[in-house]
Amino acid sequence: MNFVLIGAGYVAPRHVKAIKETGNQLLAFTDPYDGVGWMDQYFPEARYFPEFERFDRYCHKQRGAIHYVSICSPNYLHDSHARWAMNLGANAIVEKPLVLTERNLDGLAYMEEKTNRRVYTILQLRLHPKIIDVALYDSLHIARVQYSTPRGKWYSYSWKSDVTKSGGLATNIGVHLFDLCAYFFGAYRDILINTNAPDTVSGWVVFKRADVEFALSINGNSTQRLFEIDHKKIELSSGFENLHTKSYQEILSGNGFGIEHARESIRICQKIREL
Repeated sequence: MNFVLIGAGYVAPRHVKAIKETGNQLLAFTDPYDGVGWMDQYFPEARYFPEFERFDRYCHKQRGAIHYVSICSPNYLHDSHARWAMNLGANAIVEKPLVLTERNLDGLAYMEEKTNRRVYTILQLRLHPKIIDVALYDSLHIARVQYSTPRGKWYSYSWKSDVTKSGGLATNIGVHLFDLCAYFFGAYRDILINTNAPDTVSGWVVFKRADVEFALSINGNSTQRLFEIDHKKIELSSGFENLHTKSYQEILSGNGFGIEHARESIRICQKIREL
């Protein structure tokens, strides 16, 4: 399969590695920042375009030969780039969060039907070996989610600190954890916010089968991912190494996570933003 890539920043190497490890080809990529030498270890022959307009022209010349567009652009551009991919005649693989609002999901679903193409997203925690081994029953649970991932002062000056572009901290670092909660416990019913600051968000989410206390932070000295169900701790700080590759394997085999899989976590993050 032939891929192109939009966005060559922090998370992009995981996608490119997955393209390589699944035996596929990256034809071209675009990013306004030209510090992209890391690509040499994967696809040194890939065409690079600092300007999206020239990338767009190249891709339309290759129309029909591009099967997938991997999208690692800033969150607020995911919707338009996924639409662009489908209009190109390709499927889209979008880094989380898929989009920022539920209305965007509805628009993408319409585009899928119109173009007969698919939009997939990366919900790699669902594929984590420690998660797969968890057996849950249809009863009420008490759960706790704690995710701390330190960020330097640059964070406050980047697009990630702009709520209109990133969706805020809960979306930036929490969306895949809220997805995991919805995956386990069903649709959410209510949300209570204790703290909603630029560097910390905490509160409770009431799901159909669980009350979940959450705390998300970019403070501290080390990364910690903790998922606790009925006082049983599931440490998720390790085991992340190949989850993007596993995600791509699932997508390429026709079993990837699509729009409806992402809907509940997008709804939760949107509600937190509105409170």
